[in-house]
Amino acid sequence: MIRTMYKSELAKLAGVSPSTFRRYLNTRREILASFGVTPRAQTLNPKAVRYVCNDYCIDLPEETWPKHEKFV
Repeated sequence: MIRTMYKSELAKLAGVSPSTFRRYLNTRREILASFGVTPRAQTLNPKAVRYVCNDYCIDLPEETWPKHEKFV
């Protein structure tokens, strides 16, 4: 399960500036709206994070995945 992330965090992982990342997200406005993300939202919910990472080929580091107590 992926956690909620800030747009700026994803921009940093993608290696682009936050403004460039916002322009990219703007091209996907309808799709993100279907996930419940508004254009002014600072965070993306887990479903939107998964979509953006798959679409933009962003590899998430392991610390973005919540740890389950049983496996820690």
